[in-house]
Amino acid sequence: PPNQTIYINNLNEKVKREELKKALTAMFSQFGPIMDVVAGRSLKVRGQAWIVFGDSNAASSAMRQMQGFPFYDKPMRIQFAKSKSDAVAKLDGTFVKRERPEKPQKTKKAAKKAEAREAADRARGNAGRSPRPGVSSLTGEPANKILFVQNLPDQTNDMMLSMLFQQFPGFREVRLVPGKSGIAFVEFDTEAQATIAMNGLQNFKITPTNHMHVSYAKK
Repeated sequence: PPNQTIYINNLNEKVKREELKKALTAMFSQFGPIMDVVAGRSLKVRGQAWIVFGDSNAASSAMRQMQGFPFYDKPMRIQFAKSKSDAVAKLDGTFVKRERPEKPQKTKKAAKKAEAREAADRARGNAGRSPRPGVSSLTGEPANKILFVQNLPDQTNDMMLSMLFQQFPGFREVRLVPGKSGIAFVEFDTEAQATIAMNGLQNFKITPTNHMHVSYAKK
């Protein structure tokens, strides 16, 4: 049943615990206040995390919108925590794994695929609204395969931005500007691919107070 805690698995086990917690907080705080992020240290609970929101509506929205999202190169698998004690039990080693019925698993996989298709369709649809080739419908500026991203939170790093932009085809790299917080450049293989990413992530709430502004970099 819906509750304020979501359980995430299939996380990249190579990511350090503190970095994982910071990245999860940055990614999920757009949905509402986060009370706690729990990530275990032991081998048994690596690749898993629990995020406690202030209310169940925020948790529901986060689960729906981030299901299957590529996080450190692996699609996240998200569900509601069965109970608050599950998180504690997994960390102290007393958790007993429950057998999950096969059918719901298939349903979740189908739902994740549908979510991914919808996200891609939205991004393609947004990109298709450009009035003429090579020109942004949002800024009127000449198209460029390099994007200029502004209004980023101070704690942003290249890995966090890569996680957002790598879901779009043609992603190459993220470049932060040394000594200047809040801005970055993101490069794609082609102008068309950059346009899809720009429209897909325009005004994305990377935190509750930071809406990303994405434009073409000046040539």
